[in-house]
Amino acid sequence: MDLMDIVQTRLGWIDPRWMAVIEKYLKKIPAINAEIEKEYDSIMGELDGSLKPYRDSFPAFAKIPEAGIERDEIIGEMEAMREKEESRWKDGFVSGAVYHGDEEHIRFLNRVYALNSQSNPLHSDLWPSTTKFEAEIVSMTATMLGAAHASDPICGTLSSGGTESILLAMKTYRDRARDQKGITHPEMIAPTTAHAAFEKAAQYFNIKMVRVPVDANCRADVAAARRAINGNTVVIVGSAPSFPHGAIDPIEPLSELARKRGIGFHTDACLGGFVLPWAEKLGYNVPTFDFRLPGVTSISADTHKYGYAAKGTSVILYRGLELRRYQYYSTADWPGGLYFSPTFAGSRPGALSAACWAALVAMGEQGYMQATKKILETAATIKKGIAAIPELRLLGDPLWVIAFASDTLDIYRLLDAMTKQKWSLNGLHKPAAVHLCVTLRHTQEGVAEKFLRDLKSAVEYVKATPQEKGGMAPVYGMAATLPLRGVVREMLKRYMDVLYRV
Repeated sequence: MDLMDIVQTRLGWIDPRWMAVIEKYLKKIPAINAEIEKEYDSIMGELDGSLKPYRDSFPAFAKIPEAGIERDEIIGEMEAMREKEESRWKDGFVSGAVYHGDEEHIRFLNRVYALNSQSNPLHSDLWPSTTKFEAEIVSMTATMLGAAHASDPICGTLSSGGTESILLAMKTYRDRARDQKGITHPEMIAPTTAHAAFEKAAQYFNIKMVRVPVDANCRADVAAARRAINGNTVVIVGSAPSFPHGAIDPIEPLSELARKRGIGFHTDACLGGFVLPWAEKLGYNVPTFDFRLPGVTSISADTHKYGYAAKGTSVILYRGLELRRYQYYSTADWPGGLYFSPTFAGSRPGALSAACWAALVAMGEQGYMQATKKILETAATIKKGIAAIPELRLLGDPLWVIAFASDTLDIYRLLDAMTKQKWSLNGLHKPAAVHLCVTLRHTQEGVAEKFLRDLKSAVEYVKATPQEKGGMAPVYGMAATLPLRGVVREMLKRYMDVLYRV
């Protein structure tokens, strides 16, 4: 047993609240710190090759070249990289990531982008077309998510993605509570399965994160949320569905808790906002999660996922103009003039707003209905196939984000085995699991069947090679078992260091 094994064994029983204090002092012990560094170097060394596959294939630039490279040469290199990367997502071997991917749709969005490549909504006087696009995107999304049933006007803004939408909403609730209630130590209540962006918002905006557990079906515990509410609570969060397990939290009772206490409630529908409304119309059992519920005061929905827009847009919606105004930034005493912006960014790519608008109006309700039908039918096939594999078990009862675990196999070894068969799946944590987020790419003929064949093959491979190491399995294994959470966070930072290494 090495030193890290001893640390893991001896400290695994300690209350997590004390671990940060203990860890701070342990890292000052040279022997332990050296062992941790050795573990970092080993894991990052194994990952380096897979993260930098172009090292020997294309020239690298650590500084601006003395003479500019010919444009045709640059285009040629990018085309070569695209050719290497395109087959995996285009053939449907990726969980999420590319949600539409049809060549004709891509060409259409690229043409729209090119037409608007110079636009910037910061200068609304120069590009009023961009503000038209953004206002209509917000309105179309709000209508889809129950605005007609709300007594207050539903409004919002466009953002750069789901994370920004979530950060904007949490900043908004913090500022409203400080202004209207004098709350200086704000808290948010969120299930353990809520997206990591809520934790990021908590760190950025000094909001205390209060996590509540989920039940056996991976849905938030309402009773625990009720107990967690106090005078500093500014917002409660629910997912529709959650990223890890595709479970829809009990939005109605959670939002009622918030409404009765005068607290904000945010539905994170980044993943499901452009699926669930159409699934409901198709006859699927979809619990109400949107502005039809009086307690829901904000919703985030990603247009660049199942809205089929180009990457880089999301919508954040609010119940009432007053609430949205807490999101805005404005200043009246800057020497540079009167300055204001609706989101975190100043200048923004208006071309992405135009492409988003174009995607929504080109798809239309019928297009979204057809796409959703294909996705849910394909997901049903995959779920049935996974359930038939004895070594695996489904988590919860998801519609199209399918998480599965194993009581007999190392699930992260299975993840690595699927990677070797060119599948890019998502590893999950606490509990250890893997998920496949089904998109239109998976609805192509034969893709679901191939996934199930490869999954069965991977199960047999892992059973036959129990001692094999490599890939992401050591990273997830360390994160799952090591009680020193700071060590794991530092490992992830070093992973990002490798990404930025030339």
